[in-house]
Amino acid sequence: MTFVTYCHRNGTDTIAASSSSLDFSAYPMPHQGFVLAASAGITAAIQLSGFIAAYVLQTEVFYDVMGGLNYIALAAFSVLYPDGTASDHVRSTSATILFVLSRGWLLLFLGWRAHERGGDARFDGVIEKAGLFLVYWTVQAFWVYLVSLPVIFINGSSARPGDFTALDIIAQAGWALGIFMEVLADIQKAIWVKRGRAGHFCSVGIWRYSRHPNYFGELLQWWSAWILAFSSSEAAGANSGLSDPLWWLCVLSPLFTTNILLNQRGTGLVDAEGMGLKRYYDKCPTEYAEYRKNTSILVPMVGYGCIPLWLKRTLFLDFKRYEYGQGSQVSKEGSQSEGQSYCDQCPSASIYANAPL
Repeated sequence: MTFVTYCHRNGTDTIAASSSSLDFSAYPMPHQGFVLAASAGITAAIQLSGFIAAYVLQTEVFYDVMGGLNYIALAAFSVLYPDGTASDHVRSTSATILFVLSRGWLLLFLGWRAHERGGDARFDGVIEKAGLFLVYWTVQAFWVYLVSLPVIFINGSSARPGDFTALDIIAQAGWALGIFMEVLADIQKAIWVKRGRAGHFCSVGIWRYSRHPNYFGELLQWWSAWILAFSSSEAAGANSGLSDPLWWLCVLSPLFTTNILLNQRGTGLVDAEGMGLKRYYDKCPTEYAEYRKNTSILVPMVGYGCIPLWLKRTLFLDFKRYEYGQGSQVSKEGSQSEGQSYCDQCPSASIYANAPL
């Protein structure tokens, strides 16, 4: 690039020209930001395409499939995009493997459950209404993208943070443990259902130590994934993640999941607890009250019955609103039936449905 300089010396104007080249490598493109933005575009394109095809064919069979494929597409794009992506191959590889295992299981489980039920009741009366049907696909787009943020951030990093830190190891272990617990809980409950729902409520295996171990596994996964992303920040400094707005943006992944599971009406604990417990208190009130008293709501553990109530209400998230008849946000008319969960009516609730299969 040529620079032109105007000088005024001794009353005379002179023009001096010099040629120099700018080194744009000194101003690197914010690679993670681009990968995150492009991933949002990919998600929108996949979900819009799925909606159009599903509406034209008047079927819901594409819904969960497109959600699963969307996850895989984001993982593949973020790890394969050129110009510096995944320069930290070890973190990127481990994060991608954990992510694919987690979302692959989700796709497999939802497909099996829909087959067992002979269809997907979430879409009854919805497919024919284009606007409402599009809302379902839009919710899935946000769900897929927000949950995927940590792995996109890790794979899209051009930073080279070096060896795993103790925090990285803990985060990876937590993520893997979360996947294991969710898969184990899903399988154990599916077997219990197949065998006739002995005892009216599931208390076999890991369900003996947690009333919702699958939810705990899901929460553990995405909080661990966000922590693992810390070391992949492109910001400068030893604690670069703390000053990196993109890393803080990724906290939307666990926050979104936490909100869906703990607070959102029609999904998670709000639906599974509260008035959703009516069927248990109608059929086996004494047995279920004892189980509830001595079994953690989320974290699998022993000795829960000995924990003071104030700790259950705070640290263990066993809030009063989850009690039967104590401020439930779900009406009696909307409570879960023996064969199907109310939360199946929510477009984003399929992974979080804790009702009978």
